[in-house]
Amino acid sequence: MGVFTIVVTPKPAAGERQTQLNHITTPGPTQLQSTKAPAGVQAYGGNYSCITGTVARMFPCQAAPGQFGPETREPGLKVWRVEKMKAVLLDPAEVGAFFNGDSYLVLEHRGDQGADLHMWIGEKSSRDEQVACAMLATQLDNFLGGDPIQHRQVQGYEAPEFMNLFHRGVSYKEGGVESGFRRPQGGSGPVHRLYQIKGKRNIRAKEVELSWQSFNKGDCFILDLGETIFSWIGSQANMFEKQKSREIASLIRDTERHGKARIVDISEGEESPEMLKVLGPMLELAESTPEEDSQADISNSASLYKVSDATGKMKLTNVSEKSPFAKDLLVRDDCFILDNGANGKIFVWKGMGANAEEKREALKMADDFIQQMNYPRMKTQVEILPQGRETIVFKQFFKNWN
Repeated sequence: MGVFTIVVTPKPAAGERQTQLNHITTPGPTQLQSTKAPAGVQAYGGNYSCITGTVARMFPCQAAPGQFGPETREPGLKVWRVEKMKAVLLDPAEVGAFFNGDSYLVLEHRGDQGADLHMWIGEKSSRDEQVACAMLATQLDNFLGGDPIQHRQVQGYEAPEFMNLFHRGVSYKEGGVESGFRRPQGGSGPVHRLYQIKGKRNIRAKEVELSWQSFNKGDCFILDLGETIFSWIGSQANMFEKQKSREIASLIRDTERHGKARIVDISEGEESPEMLKVLGPMLELAESTPEEDSQADISNSASLYKVSDATGKMKLTNVSEKSPFAKDLLVRDDCFILDNGANGKIFVWKGMGANAEEKREALKMADDFIQQMNYPRMKTQVEILPQGRETIVFKQFFKNWN
């Protein structure tokens, strides 16, 4: 297991000479001698890249095979708890309760519409469990043909799309696998999503909690109910947010519903019964200030990096400093990192033709990149997108995606 170097090469501005960020070097063999693989895993002779809330490490190991059966491919929500390096499927009545000393896999399978695979890391989960969780996620991803979109969730900093999977809420329990489970009540229902549209120059959609408490008078919101997409316009929203709201609603309809969904424009104060049925009685909404849009412009900024091993070394090269990006910058033979760290999120895009080494090291690079950019590790979300399974939040960073 040799040492390799990640070279982050920013694209120079006009008139500037090219510079390099600090080199990031992964541990060599001598540094790994004291790092033992967790019990219950098998060596396979290659590097394993683990992205967890702790320091990323490389293990020459993989989870024992045979963890997942054919029922895993059936549509629905499934949750596994990592127990002694194995994935143990939870009873539906146990779903929604998480012990803070454990790690979990959460799979939302939507049949032909794809799947989302979440790694949930408890704040007191052991390093071995976190490593095993990442390895089991890789095994499950491979079992499903590399199709799922993968997410890392850390207790207390979960993304709204994760929280919305549990319609009766999420509860945290003290303890871990040795403590045993008490069975909470579960729940199921259709997937609904709420996006906030905010900004003035860099306008972005961000998924937020499905609640009136997420709304305010100064922004636009998209309530996606599947067959119906509501574009809600706040009374103080600017013209750019209004235009972006229509664009995002159309993008959802055309790319995710194949043109079959209905878009309904709603102005503040004219909420439909269907909206109220989902969100409940309307609350008093917060006012807006111009400073909020300016701050949103900063946090909505993004850069795009290409991951490549064409030179024999894994290299991360900045290909664009400003979004929206040209879609053709995404080359199917490579992996890319979209840096929206100012807004708390890093995306890894895996091209269909990228080799296994590039795909594996793209994940490691994302974690190292978070550290290099001094983003808060525990608060920065990582989303891993196979080509063809891009989310609306990812697509909006590109020009004319559809």
